[in-house]
Amino acid sequence: MTNYRVAVEEGLKNVREYLQNQGCDVVSLERDQTQDCNCFVISGMDKDLMGMQDTVDQIQVINAQGMTPDEVYQAVRRGMDQQQG
Repeated sequence: MTNYRVAVEEGLKNVREYLQNQGCDVVSLERDQTQDCNCFVISGMDKDLMGMQDTVDQIQVINAQGMTPDEVYQAVRRGMDQQQG
């Protein structure tokens, strides 16, 4: 399995643990730790609710609001598959 580097917003402990258990390299969503991340996972509290995913500077952003940890992981995988094209 490919080891994805994922930055996860504080407060998403269950998502963080699940992604780690799936083999992802999980870091905090802070400027000094997000280098080389494949995607960001946010809680949705600071984002408008128009869409579940966006990209910021070609980095996938996943809004985890209303998603299970497995759904977040599947979104990470789909995003990586699209990036690798």
